[in-house]
Amino acid sequence: MSSFTHSLKLVLAPPHPAGRPFLIGAAIVALVALVLGLALPSGLCVAVAVLAVVFLLFSFYFFRDPQRVPPLLAAAVVAPADGKIVSIIQVAPPPELGLGIEPRWRVAIFLSVLDVHVNRMPVAAEVTRIAYHKGQFVNASLDKASDKNERNALALRLADGRTMAVVQIAGLIARRILCSATEGSFFTAGERFGIIRFGSRTDLYLPPGIEPIVRVGQTTIGGETVIAHI
Repeated sequence: MSSFTHSLKLVLAPPHPAGRPFLIGAAIVALVALVLGLALPSGLCVAVAVLAVVFLLFSFYFFRDPQRVPPLLAAAVVAPADGKIVSIIQVAPPPELGLGIEPRWRVAIFLSVLDVHVNRMPVAAEVTRIAYHKGQFVNASLDKASDKNERNALALRLADGRTMAVVQIAGLIARRILCSATEGSFFTAGERFGIIRFGSRTDLYLPPGIEPIVRVGQTTIGGETVIAHI
């Protein structure tokens, strides 16, 4: 497959269900404004119709949900989101998850409004706890966003008993975190579990003693890029 064909398939990927209200709303506004503009010629109606179409196209692009193929490596930890790695440090996981205070490697991925915002499971695991934490909406690319911003944290238990965590973090523009996972549910590596609307960040906490094989500045593809080997 050529790079152009691949890029075209990415742009034209079907939208995530979370985008339907925006797509339907924008389409209705555009249609009504167009009908009114034809019946009663008005520059305002035309302007509203154009803006609605622009927002419709943006929403279709933002909520795109392309298929991803996780690597056939049972020990691979894959990226939970598309974006750019902005931080790799050792810190304790969010206290609300009850995973202890022992520092572990955290890989922080920043998602711009141009990235796919669907979140995917980094490994095959059971979701043992989900904890929502209200907070601020500072720039998600800043390191303090992990502690200050609104977030939704998931504790994961692997088949061998080791634990991990993945955290959905709202950003400067993002105001809505959606999570389809429930406590006690099982997921496979790369499986969808949520989405964050309009710019955000996703943090991945590796099991104790496991080191990442990626670096700051690297671009990730959710469900495909290997972050570490366990």
